[in-house]
Amino acid sequence: MDKIITFGIPCYNSAAYMDTCIQSILDGSDGAQDIEIVIVDDGSFKDNTAAKADEWAEKYPEVIKAVHQENGGHGTAVLTGLSNATGTFYKVVDSDDWLDADALSALLQKIRETEAAHADVDLFIANYVYEHSVDNTQHVVDYTRVLPEGRVFGWHEIGHFNITQNLLMHALCYRTSVLREEGVPLPAHTFYVDNIYAWVPLPRCKRMFYLNEDLYRYFIGREDQSVNEKVMASRIDQQVLITRIMMESYHIYDDVQIPQLRSYMINYFVIMMSICSVFSRLSERPDAMDELERLWSDLHAYDRRMWRRCRLGIMGQATNLPGRLGKSITLALYHLANKFVKFN
Repeated sequence: MDKIITFGIPCYNSAAYMDTCIQSILDGSDGAQDIEIVIVDDGSFKDNTAAKADEWAEKYPEVIKAVHQENGGHGTAVLTGLSNATGTFYKVVDSDDWLDADALSALLQKIRETEAAHADVDLFIANYVYEHSVDNTQHVVDYTRVLPEGRVFGWHEIGHFNITQNLLMHALCYRTSVLREEGVPLPAHTFYVDNIYAWVPLPRCKRMFYLNEDLYRYFIGREDQSVNEKVMASRIDQQVLITRIMMESYHIYDDVQIPQLRSYMINYFVIMMSICSVFSRLSERPDAMDELERLWSDLHAYDRRMWRRCRLGIMGQATNLPGRLGKSITLALYHLANKFVKFN
């Protein structure tokens, strides 16, 4: 049977939680044979992730594939899932996260309907939920009053995204051909590649559909998780690399013609530069601030208009205050924002 969607699940030493992720997709699809799950074992060696992947594939051979590779990092695993996908659409689900069954059922129904109607949707967007394990709270990110509901739309019809409403990887389900035709520059052995995945392909998408369902459940709470504050500070070099790749992907003001999409992408990039500025100050790496200054200098040389927007705007100034006092104020503002938004 032709597959309407492929779910790529990157797994690295994920034996403790990958079953929940996989089962959530099976539950939400209600045994449908037109879905596909590609489990990518990214060189796991500390547990029985590889064996679990093979067990799932053996149990559901018509739906699940197990792919094993040498360790290449999250981005490489995402691309391996994509290269093995046969589905019309492709969605990444990290192995420590899961999907809501009812919301997934609604998404699959809508994909089938729009495909039958030849609506040529390039991107499905749904809500995601931060699941905070430490205090057992949830935070829903939705796009009501920002994206049109119940119909196909173009970027010229979108509203203004606030700072908590970015289209992260968890919200996105791309048409597979959109990702494959021009590729997605995800570097190996690098965290935070989801920012590239959720930004670079957007101008290729012409027709979108927003499903106001709380689909993706994003687990927050492991001490070794990539979004943990200490972990992010220790990996600031990778955050800088990701931001540099995004910077070099476009001259936004020249390459993105639709004003609404251009505005969104600029604001997202402003946040990326602000994250680099904050975590360079939190980092204990001796070269962190030198790398940050090099990034700002390269942005100035690459796209002076974008540099002005990032560096001279409110966020750029607030996250780059000079001196020890400035650093203290910058970090205090960051921790205050995190207290309310709880993004890591």
